[in-house]
Amino acid sequence: MSLPLIQAPAEPSPARRAVLARRVRLLVAATITYNLIEAVVAISAGTIASSTALVGFGLDSIIEVSSAAAVAWQFAGRDPEAREKTALWIIAVSFFALAAYVTVESARALLGGADAEHSPVGIVLAVVSLAVMPGLSYAQRRAGRELGSRSAVADSKQTLLCTYLSAVLLVGLGLNSLFGWSWADPIAALVIAAVAVKEGREAWRGDACCTVPLTTPSAAGPDTDGCGCRPGCTCCPSDAA
Repeated sequence: MSLPLIQAPAEPSPARRAVLARRVRLLVAATITYNLIEAVVAISAGTIASSTALVGFGLDSIIEVSSAAAVAWQFAGRDPEAREKTALWIIAVSFFALAAYVTVESARALLGGADAEHSPVGIVLAVVSLAVMPGLSYAQRRAGRELGSRSAVADSKQTLLCTYLSAVLLVGLGLNSLFGWSWADPIAALVIAAVAVKEGREAWRGDACCTVPLTTPSAAGPDTDGCGCRPGCTCCPSDAA
């Protein structure tokens, strides 16, 4: 029994592209606004509680603002495609800066940093971020893939990384509050740093999995499938689901 063929997505019409570009701008604006609020709350609460994790989380929010601002700058121009390479470079540098900061601060915490106090504000912030960020990331990634914007997809990964950091923060603050395990957060944060390096490298190279819509199977390279997905990419099946 043969399985049905998966048709490659069609190139969006000019009207649809205009709608998608406007949607990306709105999602980027929402991401910037939320991250600015998140940064102020996290850094303030982290300073009060002497929490490296909270302060780092706030600084990560500032880095994410720079990533979202790069996409906003790209789509503010009359020719977003012409600005895409620069936007991707800014996003990649943001990932690398985040990875470097998390690594340094995690090492300092493991080598004898000050013990953080209990922070109810930090725990609430982490829970709210876990609820908000996945939706923003999914909506921007979906619009970016249909539009064929590598920078929008890369920025959606930055937003998704904030979700992982929110989970790390919540676990770290929770374990510290419940059991006094101050080492849990920096260990998990090192894993996040490794993920940030990987995403930064992909943005630097301009990788976007199957971001750009393909009109014909022949448009795909020899190492891609009918949707334009390279080995290891799961975006086509997930979109179909």
